[in-house]
Amino acid sequence: MLTHMCRWLAYSGSPILLDDLLYKPQPSLIDQSLHARLGVETTNGDGFGVGWYGVDAPPAPILFRGVGPAWGDLNLRELARSISSPLFVAHIRASTGTPVEQTNCHPFRHGRWLWAHNGAIREFALLKRDLVLAVDPSLYPSIAGSTDSEVMFYLALTFGLHNDPVAAVERMVGFVESVGHRRGVADPVQMTVATSDGDRLWAFRYSSERDSRSLYVSTEMSTLHEMYPDNENLHRLSDETRAVVSEPLGDLAGAWHPVPESSYAVVQKGADAVGAFRPRTS
Repeated sequence: MLTHMCRWLAYSGSPILLDDLLYKPQPSLIDQSLHARLGVETTNGDGFGVGWYGVDAPPAPILFRGVGPAWGDLNLRELARSISSPLFVAHIRASTGTPVEQTNCHPFRHGRWLWAHNGAIREFALLKRDLVLAVDPSLYPSIAGSTDSEVMFYLALTFGLHNDPVAAVERMVGFVESVGHRRGVADPVQMTVATSDGDRLWAFRYSSERDSRSLYVSTEMSTLHEMYPDNENLHRLSDETRAVVSEPLGDLAGAWHPVPESSYAVVQKGADAVGAFRPRTS
């Protein structure tokens, strides 16, 4: 199975420097680009990207993407030390299928939305025509690359991501599975996904075979404040602060919990939400 087995993180909360999550924790996301512990590949060197929302809420997130390995990109290191954001998504890519080019690097952006994916559509080349033809004609011209991940994003937009993200992603997955089954493809979908509109953050963990890639959410910040009363870095962060990651960052015991199989999480102002993910066919 040709697949991307990437690493990603999504952060929402008190504005922090990108550096605080991309580089400073041990292990950090950049460490995972060389030495992933929970991924299929230990090295993720086929491009990277970060999309962030400004503190003053610009109309769309800002993207910085590159085709080289994240660990060697000096521009990324410089930007990470100078950009502060209350919500950002970062991704390091391992591709064994589609080309290594900037348009294929995550996160993808449309309007205010960001989208990052770890996983694959099985037999994507066989299913691609049927899937792409289902994208809304007004959205189709915006597809810039050749990945299954981007097609998933535009299908989710077609199915109403702006209005009801959970239902839209459930419809997207249900549609991909139905197309796959018609074409004789077993277990068409493998995914963890992060998506955001700049206000809320959604994370999804699902696979057709119910054996999904790893995904973790950070412990509630109020709990971490109680667990680590002397940790100044934690106490600079509000109770609203959360992160979702492919694999844990840093070494704080009790800081991360696995996202359950076939589920979604919503990080938002007030109480966060977790629910069962059920693909829809209508």
